[in-house]
Amino acid sequence: MGRELPVRKEIRLPGYDYSRAGYYFVTFCVKDRHELLGAVVGATDPGRPPVVELTALGKCIEKSIQIACQDGIRIDKYVIMPNHVHCIIEIFSRAGDRGRSPLQYIIRSVKSYSTKKFGYSVWQKSFHDHIIRDEAEYQKVWHYIDQNPASWPEDCYHPTKTQESGNTVSALLRNDKEDK
Repeated sequence: MGRELPVRKEIRLPGYDYSRAGYYFVTFCVKDRHELLGAVVGATDPGRPPVVELTALGKCIEKSIQIACQDGIRIDKYVIMPNHVHCIIEIFSRAGDRGRSPLQYIIRSVKSYSTKKFGYSVWQKSFHDHIIRDEAEYQKVWHYIDQNPASWPEDCYHPTKTQESGNTVSALLRNDKEDK
Protein backbone atom coordinates (compact mmCIF):
# COMPACT_ATOMS: atom_id res chain seq x y z
CA MET A 1 0.00 0.00 0.00
CA GLY A 2 1.20 3.52 -0.79
CA ARG A 3 1.58 6.00 2.00
CA GLU A 4 -0.92 8.87 1.95
CA LEU A 5 0.64 12.31 2.08
CA PRO A 6 -0.98 14.82 4.42
CA VAL A 7 -3.14 17.46 2.78
CA ARG A 8 -2.04 20.97 3.63
CA LYS A 9 -4.71 23.28 4.95
CA GLU A 10 -5.48 26.20 2.63
CA ILE A 11 -4.17 29.25 4.47
CA ARG A 12 -4.96 32.04 2.03
CA LEU A 13 -8.39 33.56 1.54
CA PRO A 14 -9.80 31.87 -1.59
CA GLY A 15 -10.36 34.26 -4.48
CA TYR A 16 -8.68 37.23 -2.77
CA ASP A 17 -6.15 39.20 -4.83
CA TYR A 18 -3.15 39.55 -2.52
CA SER A 19 -1.60 42.14 -4.80
CA ARG A 20 -4.37 44.60 -3.89
CA ALA A 21 -3.37 47.75 -2.08
CA GLY A 22 -3.96 47.55 1.65
CA TYR A 23 -2.58 46.50 5.00
CA TYR A 24 -1.78 42.91 5.95
CA PHE A 25 -0.86 41.44 9.33
CA VAL A 26 1.79 38.75 8.76
CA THR A 27 3.49 36.26 11.09
CA PHE A 28 6.30 33.94 10.12
CA CYS A 29 7.97 31.48 12.48
CA VAL A 30 11.20 29.65 13.20
CA LYS A 31 11.02 25.88 12.64
CA ASP A 32 9.94 23.93 15.71
CA ARG A 33 9.58 27.12 17.78
CA HIS A 34 13.30 27.27 18.54
CA GLU A 35 14.13 30.58 20.21
CA LEU A 36 16.87 31.67 17.83
CA LEU A 37 16.03 35.31 17.17
CA GLY A 38 16.36 36.81 20.66
CA ALA A 39 15.25 36.76 24.27
CA VAL A 40 12.65 38.83 26.08
CA VAL A 41 14.31 40.75 28.92
CA GLY A 42 13.09 43.22 31.51
CA ALA A 43 9.83 41.46 32.34
CA THR A 44 10.68 41.50 36.06
CA ASP A 45 11.83 45.13 36.15
CA PRO A 46 8.77 47.29 36.99
CA GLY A 47 10.52 50.46 35.80
CA ARG A 48 11.25 49.14 32.33
CA PRO A 49 8.96 47.55 29.73
CA PRO A 50 10.06 44.16 28.41
CA VAL A 51 12.09 44.27 25.20
CA VAL A 52 13.57 41.67 22.90
CA GLU A 53 17.36 41.52 22.91
CA LEU A 54 18.19 40.22 19.46
CA THR A 55 20.75 37.54 18.70
CA ALA A 56 23.02 37.85 15.65
CA LEU A 57 20.33 36.06 13.65
CA GLY A 58 17.65 38.41 15.02
CA LYS A 59 19.76 41.43 14.01
CA CYS A 60 20.14 39.91 10.55
CA ILE A 61 16.34 39.61 10.31
CA GLU A 62 15.96 43.22 11.39
CA LYS A 63 18.39 44.33 8.68
CA SER A 64 16.57 42.23 6.08
CA ILE A 65 13.25 43.82 7.07
CA GLN A 66 14.77 47.27 6.61
CA ILE A 67 16.16 46.51 3.14
CA ALA A 68 13.47 44.14 1.79
CA CYS A 69 10.93 46.85 1.08
CA GLN A 70 10.70 47.80 -2.56
CA ASP A 71 8.66 50.31 -4.49
CA GLY A 72 5.06 49.66 -3.61
CA ILE A 73 5.71 47.74 -0.36
CA ARG A 74 6.41 49.02 3.14
CA ILE A 75 6.66 47.32 6.52
CA ASP A 76 4.73 49.72 8.70
CA LYS A 77 5.28 48.05 12.11
CA TYR A 78 7.11 44.93 13.22
CA VAL A 79 8.43 43.04 16.21
CA ILE A 80 11.02 40.29 16.18
CA MET A 81 10.19 37.84 18.94
CA PRO A 82 12.39 34.94 20.11
CA ASN A 83 10.89 32.49 17.60
CA HIS A 84 8.67 34.47 15.24
CA VAL A 85 8.16 37.82 13.55
CA HIS A 86 4.94 39.85 13.43
CA CYS A 87 4.58 42.72 10.98
CA ILE A 88 2.09 44.99 9.30
CA ILE A 89 2.85 45.18 5.60
CA GLU A 90 1.41 47.95 3.47
CA ILE A 91 1.04 47.29 -0.24
CA PHE A 92 0.32 50.36 -2.30
CA SER A 93 1.15 49.12 -5.82
CA ARG A 94 1.12 45.80 -7.64
CA ALA A 95 4.89 45.24 -7.59
CA GLY A 96 5.88 41.61 -7.14
CA ASP A 97 8.36 39.06 -8.39
CA ARG A 98 7.96 36.19 -10.88
CA GLY A 99 4.19 36.10 -10.56
CA ARG A 100 4.21 36.16 -6.75
CA SER A 101 2.11 38.64 -4.85
CA PRO A 102 3.98 41.49 -3.14
CA LEU A 103 3.22 39.80 0.20
CA GLN A 104 4.92 36.58 -0.89
CA TYR A 105 7.79 38.59 -2.38
CA ILE A 106 8.64 40.47 0.80
CA ILE A 107 8.40 37.43 3.11
CA ARG A 108 10.54 35.41 0.70
CA SER A 109 13.07 38.28 0.62
CA VAL A 110 13.35 38.48 4.41
CA LYS A 111 13.64 34.71 4.83
CA SER A 112 16.14 34.21 2.00
CA TYR A 113 18.38 37.10 3.16
CA SER A 114 18.91 35.46 6.54
CA THR A 115 19.28 32.01 4.98
CA LYS A 116 22.06 33.28 2.69
CA LYS A 117 23.82 35.14 5.54
CA PHE A 118 23.76 32.15 7.91
CA GLY A 119 24.08 29.36 5.37
CA TYR A 120 20.94 27.49 6.42
CA SER A 121 17.24 28.13 6.79
CA VAL A 122 15.68 28.43 10.26
CA TRP A 123 12.16 29.08 8.94
CA GLN A 124 9.05 26.97 8.87
CA LYS A 125 7.30 26.92 5.51
CA SER A 126 4.91 29.65 4.52
CA PHE A 127 3.47 32.36 6.78
CA HIS A 128 0.20 33.37 8.39
CA ASP A 129 -1.59 36.47 7.11
CA HIS A 130 -4.65 38.45 8.03
CA ILE A 131 -6.12 41.11 5.76
CA ILE A 132 -6.61 44.26 7.82
CA ARG A 133 -10.00 45.56 6.78
CA ASP A 134 -10.40 48.87 8.63
CA GLU A 135 -8.75 51.41 10.93
CA ALA A 136 -10.02 49.73 14.11
CA GLU A 137 -8.42 46.40 13.09
CA TYR A 138 -5.23 48.21 12.13
CA GLN A 139 -5.05 49.84 15.58
CA LYS A 140 -5.67 46.50 17.36
CA VAL A 141 -2.94 44.74 15.37
CA TRP A 142 -0.52 47.66 15.81
CA HIS A 143 -1.11 47.58 19.59
CA TYR A 144 -0.74 43.77 19.66
CA ILE A 145 2.64 44.00 17.89
CA ASP A 146 3.76 46.87 20.14
CA GLN A 147 2.84 44.99 23.33
CA ASN A 148 3.95 41.52 22.20
CA PRO A 149 7.20 41.40 24.26
CA ALA A 150 5.21 42.18 27.43
CA SER A 151 2.79 39.32 26.78
CA TRP A 152 5.45 36.78 25.73
CA PRO A 153 4.68 34.20 28.47
CA GLU A 154 1.03 34.06 27.28
CA ASP A 155 1.87 34.20 23.55
CA CYS A 156 0.56 31.30 21.48
CA TYR A 157 4.04 30.99 19.93
CA HIS A 158 5.76 30.63 23.31
CA PRO A 159 7.55 27.24 23.45
CA THR A 160 5.47 26.16 26.47
CA LYS A 161 2.21 26.57 24.53
CA THR A 162 0.78 23.86 22.29
CA GLN A 163 0.07 24.22 18.59
CA GLU A 164 -3.63 24.05 19.47
CA SER A 165 -3.36 27.35 21.37
CA GLY A 166 -4.38 29.09 18.16
CA ASN A 167 -3.44 32.46 16.77
CA THR A 168 -3.82 35.18 19.39
CA VAL A 169 -4.45 38.04 16.95
CA SER A 170 -7.01 36.12 14.91
CA ALA A 171 -8.83 35.29 18.15
CA LEU A 172 -8.63 38.93 19.27
CA LEU A 173 -10.08 40.19 15.99
CA ARG A 174 -12.73 37.44 15.88
CA ASN A 175 -13.83 38.19 19.48
CA ASP A 176 -14.05 41.90 18.73
CA LYS A 177 -16.37 41.24 15.77
CA GLU A 178 -18.58 39.00 17.93
CA ASP A 179 -18.90 41.83 20.49
CA LYS A 180 -20.36 44.23 17.88
